[in-house]
Amino acid sequence: MKGLRILLVDDEPLMQLSMVDALEAVGHDIEAAASGTEGIDAIHQRPFDLVITDLRLPGADGLAVLAAAKERLPHTEVVMITAHGSVETAVGAMKLGALDYITKPFQMDELLLIVERVGSMVTLRRENLDLKAVLEDKFSFGGILGANNQMRAVLEKIKLVAGTDSTTLILGESGTGKELVANAIHQNSPRSQFPLIKVSCAALPESLLEAELFGHEKGAFTGALRQRRGRFELAHRGTLFLDEVGEISPVIQVKLLRVLQERQFERVGGNDTIHVDVRLVCATQKDLRKEVAQGRFREDLFYRLNVVPVVIPPLRQRQEDVMVIAEHVLKSCAGKMNKTLNGFSPAARELFLRYSFPGNVRELENMVERAVALGRDRETIQPQDLCGFQSCPFTGGTPQESCGFCSEGLTGQKREERPLTSLATAREQFEKEYIVGVLERVDGSRTTGAKILGISRKALWEKCKRYGIPSAREEAEDEG
Repeated sequence: MKGLRILLVDDEPLMQLSMVDALEAVGHDIEAAASGTEGIDAIHQRPFDLVITDLRLPGADGLAVLAAAKERLPHTEVVMITAHGSVETAVGAMKLGALDYITKPFQMDELLLIVERVGSMVTLRRENLDLKAVLEDKFSFGGILGANNQMRAVLEKIKLVAGTDSTTLILGESGTGKELVANAIHQNSPRSQFPLIKVSCAALPESLLEAELFGHEKGAFTGALRQRRGRFELAHRGTLFLDEVGEISPVIQVKLLRVLQERQFERVGGNDTIHVDVRLVCATQKDLRKEVAQGRFREDLFYRLNVVPVVIPPLRQRQEDVMVIAEHVLKSCAGKMNKTLNGFSPAARELFLRYSFPGNVRELENMVERAVALGRDRETIQPQDLCGFQSCPFTGGTPQESCGFCSEGLTGQKREERPLTSLATAREQFEKEYIVGVLERVDGSRTTGAKILGISRKALWEKCKRYGIPSAREEAEDEG
């Protein structure tokens, strides 16, 4: 077990010295504090795996140390040291998040046993994090998949920006996964233990959006029956994600600019200034530079938001990712629906790679989910499963106006127009195509193919030679 980083808070010098010696002797890194106030200062300066604190301390008490440790880093474990008369308080501390308590007087072995148990928990947690990092292979990050070179560059940029506090602007068409990028940035940031609050700026009118972002006081407007905290307050110490930020009105733009500059604001109808510590991530499908040029978006706000731009390419520009995402969604949906499907048929794969996906990843995900729902257990997914219409060109039906495949001419019925020829030439062309089709169905076996066609194996061999039809099993059967 790797040594733990332990903070020891105790105001009795001899007791503190004894515990430090015992813990350092088994390989732990110890920092000691003689008061609750010193302990809280130490917690704010560096992370600890374990805090061991006396319940009764000069200055701040052990409960305050517990609260500070859990606020600073929720994964930090806390063990309370208490006297017999304070056991009830120690039990209460466990309800507030303490792992355990130890009662004075105690043998040092008792303390070492508790620390060993914490060490096992921390080791397991580290191993899980290491495993997660290993599984985060070169084609994914935070649930975002991408084998395309453009997308690989995006994933690398997300990894770099996630560890910072920089304001990030995510740009991309509808359905490209902007919210997924915001999730990945937050979950891989130092703020991941605190809230990720999301607001859709396009879903609310100006008056409601202002109250939603900044909160309001009781009586601020009709219907404001009580005080309500806004999204900025709820996101304190965490991340605020503003989706479709290009839709906000000039009035809200001014207030948002002030928050970014000063990190403070007032609730609607209030006078008290509220200070917040928030990391801002925004997304839009609009070209904000054009919006600035046309006077619809403030230039100073644009530069405040555009500190780190992340541009997500549309799915039609990353064809390599189509099947990567489709296979992933297939596996996920099949598991949820308790189905076993044998992947996508060649025709379905070809259709995927020819389609432009105007709805991007969202459309692909919905299409695969529909295909899993319609697909037959233990069979491959066919084009008609992807289409989803009962009367579908892939089942001999007519093109559907609302079908993306049909609108792009991917109906499965489109044939090249052949030149006019003699009946003998057309008959030969049909014969060649039919023989090729039969041989494909029987994996190239001319023996089986001849039986189906009702001709001798020698006659089939002559026709294949005449029409230049190869067979993967030709040489093996001839030798046989």
